Amino acid sequence: MKHTHYEIPTDGKVMACLDVSDSNPAVIDYAAWASKRLSTAMICLHVLNHKTTRPTETDYSGSIGVDAGSHLLDELVELEARQNRIAMQQGSALLKLACERASAAGGLDPRALQRHGPLFQALVELEDQVRLFVLGKRGESADVNTGHLGANLERVVRSVHRPTLVTPREYRDIQRFGIAFDGSPTTRKCVNMVAMSPLLEGLDCHLIVAADPSRMPPGLDWAMDTLREAGFEPTLQRESDHAEQVIATLVERLELDLLVMGAYGHSRIRHLIVGSTTTAVLRHCNIPILLLR
Repeated sequence: MKHTHYEIPTDGKVMACLDVSDSNPAVIDYAAWASKRLSTAMICLHVLNHKTTRPTETDYSGSIGVDAGSHLLDELVELEARQNRIAMQQGSALLKLACERASAAGGLDPRALQRHGPLFQALVELEDQVRLFVLGKRGESADVNTGHLGANLERVVRSVHRPTLVTPREYRDIQRFGIAFDGSPTTRKCVNMVAMSPLLEGLDCHLIVAADPSRMPPGLDWAMDTLREAGFEPTLQRESDHAEQVIATLVERLELDLLVMGAYGHSRIRHLIVGSTTTAVLRHCNIPILLLR
C-alpha cells in the first residue's frame, strides 16, 4: 500500500547520539538493529557541548598587580584550550569503540562524526540526512535513581522532525510492539509510518487505545485496516483509564519490546500546567519508545 504523504526520507541514515554515560551500549545496539532492519548506513555521533569560559572583566590590577593579572588570564585561556583538546580526544576514542561495537552488532557501514553542541542544535542541522535518531533516555547528567529524564531529551524531541528512538539502559531483542492510538493526526502518522517502513515488518503488532467502549477514537477501523494491508496482524488492546496508565499497564502485561507513540501532542504551556503523557510514558516504561511528531 502506497502512502504518498510520508515525509521521512527513505535514504537517510540511522544516527546513534552518544555521550559519556552508561547508556551508550544500548544506544549503539538499538541503532545497529535499526540499521539492519532499514538496510541503511549508520552514524555514531558525539557532540561536544563546551561552555566557553570568558576572562572576567573585573579589574584586579590594584590587588594582584597588572603583570600577575595578565599571566592569570593567559593560564585560564591555556587551561580551557587544553580541556577542549582532551575532550575531543576522549570523544574520538569513544566514537572508535562505538563504531567497532556497531559493526559487531550488524550495523551497516558505521561512521564516526564529532560536532560541537548544544546537542539539539547539532541534530537540527544534521536531520536532513537522517532517517532515524537513536538516543538514551537518560544521559550523563541524569540521576537514574530519581527517574528523571536526561536534560537534553525533551528539547531534542521537540526540536527535530525525524522519528526518534529513545532507548533504556539495556538492549533486548524486539519481537512485539505496540502503537498508542487516539485518532489524532500524529497517531495516524504513527500508523502510516509503521505500515510503510521495514523497521517493524513481521513483528507482533498491538494497537493500544485508552477509551471506554462507547467513546472509541475516530479512525480506529482505518488504523486496523491500514496495518492489515501492510502485512501485520494487529490486535486491538483497549483499557478505560488515563492514557499513560493504560500504556504502562499494557506494555507490562503484553511484554512489549517497543512502543510507537506521538511526541508531545499538547502545547508547551499545557505541558507545564498538567504534564505530558509522553513524559510520563518515557519515565515509567523501560522499553525503547519510537516517538513521532
